[in-house]
Amino acid sequence: MPQHPFLQVNVFSTDPLLGNPLAVVLGAEGLSEDRMAAFARWTNLSETTFVSAPRDPAADYRVRIFTTLGELPFAGHPTLGSCHAWLAQGGVPRSEEIVQECGIGLVRVRRDPSGLAFEAPPLLRDAPLEPALRERVRAGLGVAADDLLDARWVDNGPPWIAMRLRSRSAVLPLRPDYAALEGLMLGVFAACDESDDVDAQFETRAFIAGEAAPEDPVTGSLNAGIARWLLREAETPDRYVISQGTVLGRAGRVQVQREGGALWVGGACVTCIEGTVAL
Repeated sequence: MPQHPFLQVNVFSTDPLLGNPLAVVLGAEGLSEDRMAAFARWTNLSETTFVSAPRDPAADYRVRIFTTLGELPFAGHPTLGSCHAWLAQGGVPRSEEIVQECGIGLVRVRRDPSGLAFEAPPLLRDAPLEPALRERVRAGLGVAADDLLDARWVDNGPPWIAMRLRSRSAVLPLRPDYAALEGLMLGVFAACDESDDVDAQFETRAFIAGEAAPEDPVTGSLNAGIARWLLREAETPDRYVISQGTVLGRAGRVQVQREGGALWVGGACVTCIEGTVAL
């Protein structure tokens, strides 16, 4: 059975136990889609990625991203973790920036003081939530009506719905009814204030109804979509930090930086396991 380089990487925290784990298989040429999906189900992580040579000559490598349920065209922590693994295994980019090929096309990644950062892709769907869906989501999440400020699609490949709440204290106690939310990918966020005593400007939670582990510890794509929303409304400074994973005992920190019209979303990456896998 063919052997492939394998890394398990922690993303969005310098502590290997407090971020979001990612399984990365390199040299994935020749693996069938069914084999990739089966391995992703076996790892039982939120995402498993498969890195191979690019098809697009402008890219440095190609990545395919699988959850336990199927393939995603893009995701944030898999983008950073796969890039980290590719570099750790001797990958050399064509230029100062690394270019990843994935389901949504080409994504730029760069090294920065926090670790790695990807350029947030444009939103594919950016609109207020339909009233009936808004009410279904509000009720399913258990959000009090007066705590909900707004709800929008922030679809950048994964079809995220984001709900902005009045305070961090409204975000942390939520206990979703996953049966009522089946098939939806949901993010909830709120601004932090001084009374929250946290080293971040926002708190986020992400729920994927139907997944084996329905709350995602730290989520790059969701926070990238929320950043696009907030950028349009000019409600944030050029650089800010998002806290995520608090309820799960994690300490994820997502760094967002605005440069003109571009948004860079990043954080730390740490290798936890390195070896080979037989697939």
